[in-house]
Amino acid sequence: MAAGEQALAVDAPRRAAKRLRPPGAKSVGWALMQAARLHRGRIGDRLAELDLFAGQEQVVQALAAAGTMTMGDLAATLRVRPPTASKTITRLAAMGVVERRTEAGDGRIVRVRLTEAGMAKAAAIEGIWDEVEAEMLGGFDNKERRRLRKLLRRAARNLAEAAGLEAHESDAEDDLEAGLDGVDATRDMD
Repeated sequence: MAAGEQALAVDAPRRAAKRLRPPGAKSVGWALMQAARLHRGRIGDRLAELDLFAGQEQVVQALAAAGTMTMGDLAATLRVRPPTASKTITRLAAMGVVERRTEAGDGRIVRVRLTEAGMAKAAAIEGIWDEVEAEMLGGFDNKERRRLRKLLRRAARNLAEAAGLEAHESDAEDDLEAGLDGVDATRDMD
């Protein structure tokens, strides 16, 4: 093989690699999925320190916010099927994080709430979420953070509507967010 042919043979893989890009290099959805995957992995690593698995923290946080919930309300809040919520509650109850009680008048209704250990885990989870969010949004100013949150809510609403689901976040939050953008705009310019 001549020197010129060898150079072309060596250069061919480099030229091909230049033409190849990640499947969604220009896709917002691709970028969102990559960020979500990395975020979920980071959260999962940190939750392992609390002997929790990814997804269990959502149950703990929902119960910390609501106090006591029925299994049906919990499933609806988390947007999962009732058997999925039930399995998670069974695991968390075995760990002493939650407790279940049947309704006095109707044994079919089960209410769940956090134990003291669960409340401690909820506080730790809040700290983990704050720390990972700070890592993820390093270098973003407050205005950029609010804008990203608002855009992601709108994207979620659009997808929920396309799937025939009820939007998870309320329009009132976006309205409040818009009001805050106007109030804080001068502070963010500094």
